Amino acid sequence: MTDSEASGGGHVVVDGSNIATEGRSQPSLEQLDEAVRSFLEEHPHDTVTVVVDATFAHRIDPAERDEYELAVAANELLTPPAGAIGRGDAFVLQIADRAGATVLSNDSFQEFHGDYEWLFDEGRLIGGKPVPGVGWVFVARSPVRGPASRRSVQDAKRREVRKEPRTRTSTPAVRDREKRAKDEPPTEPSAEEPQTRPGPEGPEASSKAFQRFAATHPLGATADGTVEGFASHGAYVIVDGVRSYIPLSAMGDPAPTAARQVLDQGETREFVIDGIDWDREGLDLALAGFESEEAKAAPQQKAPLPDESAAKRRRRFGRRRKDD
Repeated sequence: MTDSEASGGGHVVVDGSNIATEGRSQPSLEQLDEAVRSFLEEHPHDTVTVVVDATFAHRIDPAERDEYELAVAANELLTPPAGAIGRGDAFVLQIADRAGATVLSNDSFQEFHGDYEWLFDEGRLIGGKPVPGVGWVFVARSPVRGPASRRSVQDAKRREVRKEPRTRTSTPAVRDREKRAKDEPPTEPSAEEPQTRPGPEGPEASSKAFQRFAATHPLGATADGTVEGFASHGAYVIVDGVRSYIPLSAMGDPAPTAARQVLDQGETREFVIDGIDWDREGLDLALAGFESEEAKAAPQQKAPLPDESAAKRRRRFGRRRKDD
């Protein structure tokens, strides 16, 4: 990034998990805070967006978690949408792509080289390291190519030839549904397997129900649902107006051979949110104790406690002065 770009007020997306772990085995919220502050001292007119991955809260020192939750509640730290798979790299790059922003990271994002060629443009990627006795030093970078980079570029070229969309990452339950759709021949709709989302007001109302529910229920949260019907590999459940799916593998270990062995049609019980499919606006569910590793590892977003003052909630992570 040039001095002229900085003075004009550029946009920088910080790969917080990467910067917080630079030179360390586990991430440090304090190190990330210091890095962001140092960067803003050099580029005071820039807009900074800091993104950390879904496991960040579980890997930092427990003493830093209260500060982390305050920063998340104040939107000073962003995490990928609930149910997103991976470390958060895709979320970082999607933000930077839409905003035309620079990325601050020491990662090369090799698995995304075929989709984001602008990573190789001058000024779009910068790195940073803490230097003892000096402080944070930031330099322009060019991504390092490697086997993952070559595969990504080749995949992108094949998709271009076939005009295929980029493969969407999915939860195990979604992959299970997609596999069944390929392996099983088409069948006539049955009374036990409704083909449309519920709701007398149609798809628009169903979409609003999904958006409302997903905004307040993160991955790993629990919610009551009513069993609507059965499929050959699972069951359909209505959760707050959202048609959801629970596969046999999420009902027990070993998994039952039929959903009827565990669930009764029409019964209402508590389920764990095991995946959130934002593209198809659907939920993947599990019974408690049989959720996926992603759901078990997902941090639960907590709202600020009632006795916290507005001033305390506005801690302005990465922007505080030394005398705060």
